[in-house]
This record gives sequence, C-alpha cells and structure tokens, in this order.
Amino acid sequence: MRAFIIDGYKKPLHEADVAEPTVGPNDVLISVAAAGINGLDERIRTGEFKAFLPYRPPLTLGHDVAGTVIRVGSQVRSFTPGDEVFARPRDHRIGTFAERIAVDQADVARAPSSVSVLEAASLPLVALTAWQALVEKGGVTAGQKVLIHGGAGGVGTIAIQLAKHLGAEVATTASARNAEFVRSLGADVVIDYASQDFSEELSGYDFVLDSLGGENLTKSLRVLRAGGMAVGISGPPTPAFAEEIGLNPVLRIAMSALSRKVRRQAKKLGVTYEFLFMRADGEQLRAIAELVDAGAIRPIVGATYTFDEAPEALEAQHRGGIRGKSVLLGA
Repeated sequence: MRAFIIDGYKKPLHEADVAEPTVGPNDVLISVAAAGINGLDERIRTGEFKAFLPYRPPLTLGHDVAGTVIRVGSQVRSFTPGDEVFARPRDHRIGTFAERIAVDQADVARAPSSVSVLEAASLPLVALTAWQALVEKGGVTAGQKVLIHGGAGGVGTIAIQLAKHLGAEVATTASARNAEFVRSLGADVVIDYASQDFSEELSGYDFVLDSLGGENLTKSLRVLRAGGMAVGISGPPTPAFAEEIGLNPVLRIAMSALSRKVRRQAKKLGVTYEFLFMRADGEQLRAIAELVDAGAIRPIVGATYTFDEAPEALEAQHRGGIRGKSVLLGA
C-alpha cells in the first residue's frame, strides 16, 4: 500500500510501497480518510525524542487518523466494519500517513458525528494533550485562572475551549492578528506576545499549559500562585516522567539534569512543574467526541493537503503560522 516514510533520522519524508498492516486479535483495521499533522511527526523525524522514544527505520509517520473500520481482530467487540472512527495510535504503532493502519481497540473511539472527517482527524493528539494536561494533571475546576500559551495553535485552540468548558477564566498568548480569533474560542484575556510580556501582565494563576519551554516556561512559573502548576509539553522532561516510562538509570539521570534548573526554580516559588508526553486513550477520545457533538469543542482546521503533498505539509507545519491543525487527505 502507499505510505509516506523516513529511511532514518533527519532523512526526508517520501512515498513508498509498504506491506499491509498485520491485524492482531485486539486490533481495528482502519481505512485512512484523513490524517492530522503534528509537531511530533517532525520531532520524530529529526530524532529529537529518540532517547526515550526510539524507532527503527524505515518508519511510516503520522499520529492522528479518522476513517472507516474495514476489519477487526478476533477479540474486538466494540467496533465492526463500517464504523466511522478516530484515533491516536499508541507509540511504536504510529503510521497514519498511509492508506490503512491497524490500531489497538483501546486507542480507538467512534468519531464525533457533527463534524467532517477532516475535522475529526485534526483532533486526537491535540485534544488528548489538552485533556491530560487540564483534567488529569491540572484538575482544573470552575473559577480557576488558566494560562494557555500559543492559543491559535493545534493544542491551544482545543485547550482554550476545554478550559472554558471546565469553567476556568482563560488567558492566552497569541499574535495581534489572532487576537479576535482566540477570543472567539473563549479566551478572556489575550496577550500579544510580540508587544507584551505576559509575566508582567498576569499573576495569581492556578495553571499554565506551556508549549514552548525555555525562557517561556521560566516566566510561566512566575505567574502562578503559590501551589499552582505548570505543565510543559515541549520539555524539559523530568525524573518522574523518566520513571513513568521505565527508562534506564543513565537516562533518568540525564533527564534529571535537563530539568534540574526549572524544578529548583518551581520549588523556590512554591509551585509545581510537570512534563507531559501525551498517551493514546480511546476512553478519553470518547469523552472528547461527546464534547464536540455537544458543541463545547470546535475543531479548527487551518490547512488541508492532498496525500501526495505530505512532505510539503510536514514542512509547512514545522514553519508554523497555521491556525489550529493541518490535515492530510487520505490516499
């Protein structure tokens, strides 16, 4: 079947003829109608995460899928051929830039019925990231103050809406041209990152979702109230994360060193920093689909590409500037 693969780290994405997926007893074989494009695809391609998420090439990229079930494994009871579904396949089983993909049933949910297949394909990774940050780690509740960086991006557009659904007061950073756009998603306070310093404008926040890392994360700690939490999705990874995914002692020490400065600063300020590397979760996707169909979350697709344009689509996503998500049409 047709797929877009890399032959090694830092190698270009290109089309290839690959073997059909093997469908295990717990797998759902999906005909790919559309695939979301994520920053994680480029980070995997360049090897940025190979220390804790190694892949052996050749590798088909792609972490989001929406499409139709065409076959199920012998132990699958929740899905049948013909079901319209969406998923973020688990790590080491990615590969949605292809005609078909086999996904563990635990990672799959029925797609929301109120949106297009393109919109459904834009959701899994970013919506799960927002859910796991705000609901699981942050425990965000009504009345809390939440800062979401990069409000016009893939994660940001969903996180703003989810935070508002949870009853939070939401601040976000965005460009001046996107100010009204992020307000339309529910942002109460918009900081123009080009002309304003959010750390001087904001204070007393309960939760920050940081997608940039570095100095942005350092400043984010300072806008939190005592006892507040910052969750970073760009790093640096923490010893707790290293332990959670079972890394060896050498890598645990390395990750401890990477995050020592920010963890020390957080402790000094009386706040918490946690690193989030989202995981596949079909149950959470079911909850997200319900929110989409209830009108609480609106998928944002800023760019679409034909299947043949996958390399150009990945490059455009890496350059940035796209509202919401980019989506690749199926072959």
